[in-house]
Amino acid sequence: MSSPVDYEVSSRVARITLDRPERGNGITRRLVTELERTVEQADLDPAVHVILLSGKGKGFCGGYDLVESAEGQGRMGEEGLTPPPGSPLDPTVMAGNHDPSGTWDPMVDYAMMGRNVRAFMSLFHCGKPVVCKVHGFCIAGGTDMALCSDLLVIAADAKIGYPPARVWGSPTTSMWAHRLGPQRAKRLLFTGDSLSGAEALEWGLAIEAPPSEQLDERTEILVERIARMPLNQLMMMKLLINQETMANGLHSTQVLGTILDGITRHTAEGYAFQQRAAEAGFKQAVRARDEPFGDPGPSTFKG
Repeated sequence: MSSPVDYEVSSRVARITLDRPERGNGITRRLVTELERTVEQADLDPAVHVILLSGKGKGFCGGYDLVESAEGQGRMGEEGLTPPPGSPLDPTVMAGNHDPSGTWDPMVDYAMMGRNVRAFMSLFHCGKPVVCKVHGFCIAGGTDMALCSDLLVIAADAKIGYPPARVWGSPTTSMWAHRLGPQRAKRLLFTGDSLSGAEALEWGLAIEAPPSEQLDERTEILVERIARMPLNQLMMMKLLINQETMANGLHSTQVLGTILDGITRHTAEGYAFQQRAAEAGFKQAVRARDEPFGDPGPSTFKG
């Protein structure tokens, strides 16, 4: 089975590329595992000075691959993995834990999603700078990878946001407030609205938002410039700046965000969403969730 993540190194740059374009680079446990493995590989390679994270196909990442799990039970597809029986990743355990007629064990959800948070945060804790390049779309769980990276370069016409804030999700890595500040994070999570790449630049979420046809060129200029720096200097600068984020309580917020993510799937609205997905299909359930909002985006918000 081919890997859902490509990895290559050239000219001091490690290129990690999500490679499930037929599924919008949807997140599975195997993709998460491979992401964490390749980040560690790059971190240990003395020839690597900077990591570039990107995705193949029409967009960077459409979030968790939830079609099968939402139309049945559970949280995410396992794509070829065989978890030990009785583990939090065992599909039988997940299915039973999401049966509204049974007893919900919140620690099953937490153990499963907590592992994903640790993998996404490998981008943050990696000693080397990580630049994330976003084209097309970066939504839901895909934003965990983008916001755990150090710098975001996004196409001006791309879309980034967390629509599951409307139902069935809480951002587990909890990076929105740390990247945007409380007011703007609330503006997005109180509505589930998304930003265009141009808006993400205006809000300070992205460092650059070039036209889509210039995205590759502008990103390469940035990573090449970072790669010129001595590796020890890059590591010291990242370590220094990350301390402020950690000191402001990121770890505690992530624990809460991960627990709340499990809770969202066990509310009356969460069960209703899953039931609609089982009856009409996941895409139809998402369409019904988002239809009342009209998806206008927060283009007029200047707070």
